[in-house]
Amino acid sequence: MELNQDVQYIKGVGPTKVKLLNNLGIYTLEDLITYYPRDYEDRGKPRKIEDLQDGEEALIKAIPASRFHVINAKRNMKICKMLVRDETGTMEIVWYNQQYLKEKFVSGKWYNFYGRISKKTGTATMNSPVFDSENENKNTGKIIPIYPSTYKLSQNVLRQIIENGLKIVNGQIEEILPEKILKEYKLMGINEATNKIHFPKNFEEFKHAKRRLAFEELLTMQLLLNNLKNKTIEGHNGIQFSKDVKMSEIINSLPFKLTKAQLRVLGEIDKDMESDKVMNRLLQGDVGSGKTIVAIISAYKAVKSGYQMAIMAPTSILATQHLESFTQILEPFGITCELLISNMTKKKKEEVIQKLSNGEINILIGTHSILEENIIFKNLGLVVTDEQHRFGVNQRSIISAKGKNVDTLVMTATPIPRTLGLILYGDLDISSIDELPPDRKKIETFAVTKGMEERINNFIKKQIKEGRQCYMVCPLVEENEEINAKSVMEMVEIYKNQVFTEFRVEYIYGKMKQKEKDAIMQEFKDGKIDILISTTVIEVGVNVPNASIMVIQNAERFGLATLHQLRGRVGRGEYQSYCILKYQGHSNTIMQRMKVMQDTNDGFIISEKDLELRGTGDFFGTKQHGLPEFKIANLFEDIDILKQVQKLANKISIEDPDLEKEDNQKLRKMINKRFSGKIEI
Repeated sequence: MELNQDVQYIKGVGPTKVKLLNNLGIYTLEDLITYYPRDYEDRGKPRKIEDLQDGEEALIKAIPASRFHVINAKRNMKICKMLVRDETGTMEIVWYNQQYLKEKFVSGKWYNFYGRISKKTGTATMNSPVFDSENENKNTGKIIPIYPSTYKLSQNVLRQIIENGLKIVNGQIEEILPEKILKEYKLMGINEATNKIHFPKNFEEFKHAKRRLAFEELLTMQLLLNNLKNKTIEGHNGIQFSKDVKMSEIINSLPFKLTKAQLRVLGEIDKDMESDKVMNRLLQGDVGSGKTIVAIISAYKAVKSGYQMAIMAPTSILATQHLESFTQILEPFGITCELLISNMTKKKKEEVIQKLSNGEINILIGTHSILEENIIFKNLGLVVTDEQHRFGVNQRSIISAKGKNVDTLVMTATPIPRTLGLILYGDLDISSIDELPPDRKKIETFAVTKGMEERINNFIKKQIKEGRQCYMVCPLVEENEEINAKSVMEMVEIYKNQVFTEFRVEYIYGKMKQKEKDAIMQEFKDGKIDILISTTVIEVGVNVPNASIMVIQNAERFGLATLHQLRGRVGRGEYQSYCILKYQGHSNTIMQRMKVMQDTNDGFIISEKDLELRGTGDFFGTKQHGLPEFKIANLFEDIDILKQVQKLANKISIEDPDLEKEDNQKLRKMINKRFSGKIEI
């Protein structure tokens, strides 16, 4: 049995279904058996017909009470009906175009039916149910797994293929957790857990299987992050920046007062920089909380102690904005700042590289261009990466390697709940700026439905006539028949040619060339564009103090963390700013999200709520960190497992940091396999 065997050779797959499985990220036998259910239907407990409620899904045990008739409704449509009964009442079963089922039912025999109940006129109907005769349990009489979006693969077909895959595996998956861990934490073996996560006999079995698999997933992640942290700290001392260079020298020169939170964080950074340990710190703070000034003050200490500093931003326009801020504050202190971005002329780039290597440039601000091999610093001492979720772990390592034991500060505007921070940034110490400057006005947020369209458009016109500018964000670039959501191109057409004909409307989206994106953002910043329509590409973007309105189309399609990031694009100047969330649908989750956005501007509360409402699946886009997404662990639901795992991982890391003991070698092998091509122990 080879776990890496191609999925196309598994019974029930073949060349036609292999592409559909590949679309789901299933390429091998291992991918197949670790494609875990997202939910389960309990088809094990029959209900009485008289107790059935409209809209629910239920299992009934019943006997045919009429002939199976086929009605010709219209061309190509045949409606099949049959009455069934139990001891409490009668019910109608309906199928469409399945006349062949007539042969399946025998008068006087009992059957199990499972499906959705409709009770519009008092008579119960079950539409297109699955069924078994009473002594079978292929589709009923048990807990049935429901898998994530399967496109053109039916749940039944996928279930059967997974069952076939598990038969091949047949209990031969290698156990990587040492026996003593399995015993101490009362965990199922890997083979039993893999079988029972797909086909549990009851919910107790499912609970034990999930706990085992989540435990392993979280443990491998935590051990890897502990190892990364140890490598940063062990075996070499960091730079000890001068105690004689006081941060207060620059703080006292600023034209504004820092908040208590900023001063507290600067104290933590100052202590790290003066110690002989390598600083590896995550600075998290809400949009507009003043992270950039913290980076500038830290840069001052590094440069005045005789070192160079680098700051890496995710876009050219953000890097250019940082250059303006850094230069304005640091130039009076004789500190030279320079920019390095991809669209510079060859001559200018060569000049920057030359000056950097001979030490004429103190601070280099740039994009991914800084990572190139020919970018050599004379004496790099401090590295700052802005908007960390745009960069992978490896990229952090590459830039840090351009100096010797450099201090690193990682900044993010996505406030991360404490426990999650420990997992996702387990290799970093965490500092939080948890208050906004006192002059920041609260952004007024309104959640509206289609009926408010005209009123909103009039409000936008009024604001633009007063000299303000407006962002509009859509979930799609172009219209898509399968997705009922607004697209950038559709809105550009409507706004330019119908609604806002007297204003300058432009658009921007992710796949445009960087040069085009930068040019449009610059025009918007310079006030030459009134309305900028875009995808979430502007989530991390340029500072436009004059933009006072953010309109988000189909707000229900975005997570709270993204909505909050987008809202933070406005409210950066002296004007009252507004965020308008246009949404469709009235599900409980949608209404809760809209309420949270209207009730609070606090990113920390919002990130906790986001986690609670939608779990951690794509909360961080973990792929961008160089870390894979969790397949089964949910950091919100599995918080207790996470706490146990962190204690265990810390104990293992102290006793055997490189996992070289015989008991831990399989764990090490699994970690290296799971993070292959990204990071290794």
